[in-house]
Order: sequence, then C-alpha cells, then structure tokens
Amino acid sequence: MVTAKDNGAAVPDSAGPLSAVPPYWEQAKIELMKRDRIMKKLIPQFGDLHLVGHDDPFTTLARSIVGQQVTPKVADAAWRKLLLACPKCTPAQVIKAGAEQLSACGLSKRKTEYILDLADHFKNKRVHSALWGQMEDEAVIAELVQIRGIGRWTAEMFLIFNLLRPNVLPLDDPGLIQGISQNYFSGEPVSRSDAREVSANWEPWRTVATWYLWRSLDPVPVE
Repeated sequence: MVTAKDNGAAVPDSAGPLSAVPPYWEQAKIELMKRDRIMKKLIPQFGDLHLVGHDDPFTTLARSIVGQQVTPKVADAAWRKLLLACPKCTPAQVIKAGAEQLSACGLSKRKTEYILDLADHFKNKRVHSALWGQMEDEAVIAELVQIRGIGRWTAEMFLIFNLLRPNVLPLDDPGLIQGISQNYFSGEPVSRSDAREVSANWEPWRTVATWYLWRSLDPVPVE
C-alpha cells in the first residue's frame, strides 16, 4: 500500500495482527475473478495470501498517526520507542506518559498532540468503539474524522484493517490509483471518476480488489 497525505503508513503487526482469513474473502475472490478480467489474472498470483486485520481500535489508530508523512522505517522506529514507553499502549497509559515522554519517542509536537487527543477520546468514551462493528461505514468515518489527526483516508484504512469491511474504496489512496492505472489503463493517469467506474464492477468486494491491486505494486502484504 502506498501512503496518502493524511497518513503515512498502514498498521504493522505490532498493533495486534489477526491471522484469520476474513470470512468473505474466498467468496469475494471467486466473484471478482468471474466478473473482472484483470482480477482473474491477478488474484491467482498471490495464492493463499489475504488481508491481515488488527483487533485493537486504539492501537490501530495510534499506529496510523505515528506513521503519517514519514517512511515506514522511521515510523517503525518511533512506534517501537512508544511501545517501550507504553508497553500496553492503552489510552490511560498513553495519557500518563504525557507529551514529554511521547516526544522523546521521536514524535513531532503535532503527532504527540494527536495521539493524546485520540487517547482522551477513548478514555472518556467520546467515541463509540464498541458500536463500530454494528455501524455503517460512513457513520464510523464521520465519528473518526472528528478526532484530530484522522482524515478520511485513515478512517477508511481503519474500516479495512480493523473492522474488515468488505466494500471500502479508498479513493485518496495513491496505491489504489496507481494500481488501477497500471493494471487497467496501461500506466496512463487515472482520475477519481475513472477509479469509480472501474470499481463499480467490484462491488460489494471493493476492499478485496483494492488489496490485490496493492499486492500488484508490492507483493509483501501490509500487516
């Protein structure tokens, strides 16, 4: 996956990976291969690989903030330091650590503020994380983008990697756009309108198609 402007890295395994195959994955593969000639060629190339989800909402979002606008290497280094300071990475532990200790992990002043605000939202139940599993995609996005440092792209990544929603189309993700360009338009520039038109054939499995396009650019799955 290539990063987008409001977030620079997907959540790695330190945020708690789930190895189980998403329940819809095999059905989605079959249907996508039947109806889309590119997916018919692409999907078999990756065998049994599948989307790897993450089970803790706070940690998933905190890690995404750490990864904003930096390389994966820099993000991983900062995240490891943060986990040393806050081994359980709970909202209460992050708040107790405070701005000075978080900054010492290599986080910018703004990212430190974002993570503390995120922790405050969770600790004081200003988000309804227990209900997100039952909420519509757009309702979850609307709640998440109220938190400082979280834009639509980050919220869509959360839908994909934490809630395992099957039909997310992250139009702000450069990797998706690049994947569509290379696989459907011979590398020609692709507009959001072009992407929507191509993706209409993927519903209700746009998450799965997006994941395979990411793999076409980078065969190693994001965890």
